[in-house]
Amino acid sequence: MSADVVPLRPRAEPSLSPMLALTAQGMNSVNAVILDRMQSEVPLIPALAGHLISGGGKRLRPMLTVAGAELCGYQGTRHHKLAAAVEFIHTATLLHDDVVDGSDLRRGKAAANIVFGNPATVLVGDFLFTRAFELMVEDGSLKVLKILSGASSIIAEGEVDQLVAQRHVDTSEERYLSIIGSKTAALFAAATRIAAVVAEKSEAEERALDAYGRNLGIAFQLVDDAIDYDSEAEESGKGKGDDFREGKMTLPVILAYARGSAEERKFWQEAIAGFLTEDEDLAHAVKLINRHGCVDATRERARYYAQRAIDAIAVFPPSAARDAMAEAALFAVARRY
Repeated sequence: MSADVVPLRPRAEPSLSPMLALTAQGMNSVNAVILDRMQSEVPLIPALAGHLISGGGKRLRPMLTVAGAELCGYQGTRHHKLAAAVEFIHTATLLHDDVVDGSDLRRGKAAANIVFGNPATVLVGDFLFTRAFELMVEDGSLKVLKILSGASSIIAEGEVDQLVAQRHVDTSEERYLSIIGSKTAALFAAATRIAAVVAEKSEAEERALDAYGRNLGIAFQLVDDAIDYDSEAEESGKGKGDDFREGKMTLPVILAYARGSAEERKFWQEAIAGFLTEDEDLAHAVKLINRHGCVDATRERARYYAQRAIDAIAVFPPSAARDAMAEAALFAVARRY
């Protein structure tokens, strides 16, 4: 199958609006499944799950499943339950992450672990994982089950790898990219690939959607990590400087450490080790990152992965769906929240 490169045609303000319009009807059905399957006779479960699920997230991952189905010309409804499964997997990982990280904020409000406590948050995360697997089994496709269960395993490995790398100032860019490729990009890739599976598309088209999702996921996480140190970015919905205080070696820090003087490296060694965590320490970290252009450099790398995502779907004929997915990649890089 031949393919043309799809050029980036940046607008002044890339928007998620075309993707939202493309997937609006399908996402209504997905949201209905989510609402139905998060219910339980144990009142704490829907209360806690709803605290996060209704908390204003973009639902980009299930949206990618719906968009991928549109791109493939799929006319059925199997992907609605599978998109809901994708969102449950994502939500479960967020609940677990907030407990591991001791987060105070998620999507601009108190994190579930702060409101409901750690034990309940972990257990409801487990509940959502089981709901996701129920939806996969109901679909009946072993291939879909293999893709989504494999992604779930990779996500867990990525989270553990990030925990191991935490507070290690010598973490390399390659290790960092491997971590975000697992903990973030794997679910993006799975979410888009399963659309091709249910549409019974070729292996090449499956791989194309996988590549689109994987590269988009890396770009998305790179920008997330840049925003944590971007003094000009809008409120991201999480505590400003969380990554810094938790000693996470994200790309802006890796670049600042590599480009810094001996004195600056000493600061980073102490900060990442957890000895410098005050607001003035964060302000100094942002100053060093800005001095060496590390936010811009991180966004530039994100643009590279966004281009790869856009090029990946060039195997599909021109359509509104392809244009919307291309602009979603531009939006992922340009966003400030």
